[in-house]
Amino acid sequence: MVTAFDQLEYASQTDVGMRRSSNQDNKAVLAASDEERWRGQWHFFLVADGMGGHAVGEKASELAAGIIPHTYQQHAGEGTPVALRKAFLEANDTIHSYGEANSEFRGTGTTSTALVIRPDGAWLGHVGDSRAYRVRNGVIEQLTYDHSYVWEYARLKNIDPADVQDFPSNVIHRCLGPQASVQVDVEGPHPVQAGDIFLLCSDGLSGQVEDQEIGVVAGLLPPEEACGFLIDLANLRGGPDNITVIVVKVTGGPEKVPAAPSRTFRPVKPFWHKVPWPMLSLAGGVFLAGGAIALQVTSPGLLAGFMFFLAVAPIIAGVAGLVALQRKRAFHPPDEDSTEPHVYRQKACQLDRMMLDKLAQAAQALRQRVQEMQVEGDFVTYDEHHARAEALAKSGDLPEAFREYCRAMRPLSAALRKNRPKE
Repeated sequence: MVTAFDQLEYASQTDVGMRRSSNQDNKAVLAASDEERWRGQWHFFLVADGMGGHAVGEKASELAAGIIPHTYQQHAGEGTPVALRKAFLEANDTIHSYGEANSEFRGTGTTSTALVIRPDGAWLGHVGDSRAYRVRNGVIEQLTYDHSYVWEYARLKNIDPADVQDFPSNVIHRCLGPQASVQVDVEGPHPVQAGDIFLLCSDGLSGQVEDQEIGVVAGLLPPEEACGFLIDLANLRGGPDNITVIVVKVTGGPEKVPAAPSRTFRPVKPFWHKVPWPMLSLAGGVFLAGGAIALQVTSPGLLAGFMFFLAVAPIIAGVAGLVALQRKRAFHPPDEDSTEPHVYRQKACQLDRMMLDKLAQAAQALRQRVQEMQVEGDFVTYDEHHARAEALAKSGDLPEAFREYCRAMRPLSAALRKNRPKE
């Protein structure tokens, strides 16, 4: 848990991207500045990604970024789940009413993902496909369920959303505004410990940068640098959408805390509890069947037939149970009335030589690209950091080499941003 208001480092940035002429993303950061505010309202962070085109989407996300934190503060005394739900519903009602009253804004909507950090842990309010992650001990965990058709299709097919092919990746089925009512996911408290990093982002980042890469960058760079480099990385890969990132690093509190109940982490149990019951049922049925076969060979009779009969029921039950478990392993959205925290996906995000080499190649490609475009860039700063990165990589200090490669790329990425085309 976070025990004091100043046990956080955080940063936030938003960028229009490489192809858009306007930024429809918005964000809100309300960090408690003293102990009194920390105990009353806690830390609040939000990302909103508007849709509907130019001013339409921008207005929707602007309303969400203003209304949700304000309404949450008004109702914070009623408890975090209640306050978050009321805040999202108030934003939905306002955006919907605004659209109904202005024909050019009709149907406008926005995603919204909010993070509240308080003494009992981290709480999330969520609608849409903007995301919240937690990076801990070399693992990145997605704490929000994407309200997208890709995730619904993956859930029905019981596959990872990343494995869905030939399906629109940016179509969502739930957001704030278009409908008079909306279901809001409120989950928490997720346990918080020293060293945890929480990251909120719009799909302009998650659509271009892999989870493992997000985890490594957020884990190795200070929050301000992590935000900037992640935006650069998304832009270097085309930057087709607006990009917003908030990085929150927990600098104080306990080193370890018990894991919250989730679909990913469970308490340690005896080994027989770790085996799914259908497997135990199948094993029992096979054992009985084996015994029946042995009896049939050595002393045929009614006992062998009876054991065969006994073996049928657990085998059928085991097969049926495995089918049911397979279906349950799909990506299930949270129940409307539940606030139980879940980890929906997790991936290792530890830096290795292959990832460092990939970054080194990207840095060299960026330098060549800037030169070919004849863009005015700060090559002196690039060369200084790049030389340090090369030396550190040879000495085996991969984390420091990674940081220096990132810092080498920043000034050249900034030069490209200044010369980006606009649709």
